[in-house]
Amino acid sequence: MTIVRRLMAGLVGILAGASAQAAPLCDDLGFAGLLASCNRGEPIALTLASGQPLFAGEQPVELQSGAYYEIEITADGSAELALSGADFFRSIWINEIVVNDIEIRPMAVDSLEFDDEGTARMSFVAIRPGTFALSIPGSQGETQRVEFAIR
Repeated sequence: MTIVRRLMAGLVGILAGASAQAAPLCDDLGFAGLLASCNRGEPIALTLASGQPLFAGEQPVELQSGAYYEIEITADGSAELALSGADFFRSIWINEIVVNDIEIRPMAVDSLEFDDEGTARMSFVAIRPGTFALSIPGSQGETQRVEFAIR
């Protein structure tokens, strides 16, 4: 194992926190590095629909720093809705956002907006510890936001 891989594995171990959503810690991340299948957390599903909760699970969603995750965002087309959370997006490294089988590899994201029904899938590595939110802009209800705790 190279020194860099040992340091990365050690960093992941130091930053790792125990949680139900967290990915298991890998002994050897192999050639895939942080994107290795043994470093993946449970998928997260969000729904953008007028008058419906954004997230149906327990909050905050626990993420492990250094682990790889996927969020699938599905809009039902009942309204033009966005999902914003600049602090969250700046606390993760976005691998890609996939829309209609088109892979987008952004440098930065402030929000995602759905004008019609559809699905976007975002894969990322959680980086900066803290508590961050994604929410529907202009909404006031607690069901219109989801909190993420990166440990």
